[in-house]
Amino acid sequence: MKLLVVEDNPKVASFLVRALTEEGHVVDQLGDGRSALDQIELVPYDAILLDWMLPGLDGLSVCRAARDRGVRTPILILTARGEVGEKILGLDAGADDYLPKPFDLGELLARVRALGRRATAAPSLRLGTLAIDPIARRVTVAGRAVDLTTRELALLTYLVQHTGRAVSRSELLQKVWATSFDRASNVVEVHVKNLREKLGDQETLIQTVRGVGYRAVAPPAEP
Repeated sequence: MKLLVVEDNPKVASFLVRALTEEGHVVDQLGDGRSALDQIELVPYDAILLDWMLPGLDGLSVCRAARDRGVRTPILILTARGEVGEKILGLDAGADDYLPKPFDLGELLARVRALGRRATAAPSLRLGTLAIDPIARRVTVAGRAVDLTTRELALLTYLVQHTGRAVSRSELLQKVWATSFDRASNVVEVHVKNLREKLGDQETLIQTVRGVGYRAVAPPAEP
């Protein structure tokens, strides 16, 4: 599997990378939360090992932001915080698993394998002939591959996940761009326009809701 280890302690990071590499995994390693969030959006990892206490942006904030942007890669949080309440915070932030430090290496490797099986079983999103593979970050329309940017994919994924509901422009800015509402910005409109062009004859899957925002809709049934 292709893994990302986010750990700011050099000794712990080196130990994790070495152990996972010896298990046959391909491992990238970063030491701060903001770089990790950018990397998570760019690279389709099979699983992420994420330390809670990180400089710049803590692990919980990274996890929440990644989930809000449509990233569904399995995440294992590693932390010295082992209390039940802390575990609940981690899982509620969007983590798939939680392992307190110090941990047994055998247990860590077993949990990583379990996350890999979970990723393999992750369901695709479908809307008419549109299909989104959230793990591989691949989009097809009637079997034709559609090349989307990371932000376009996050936007499309969020709309399809909420098919039938009008999603406001401010909600999209918050969930996809992780920023507050800015009346002067047309970033949402620009990305929707680009998405529609790339979807071709399936552009009508994204409707404009006047005065609100946008809505993903199922295509009409064949007569």
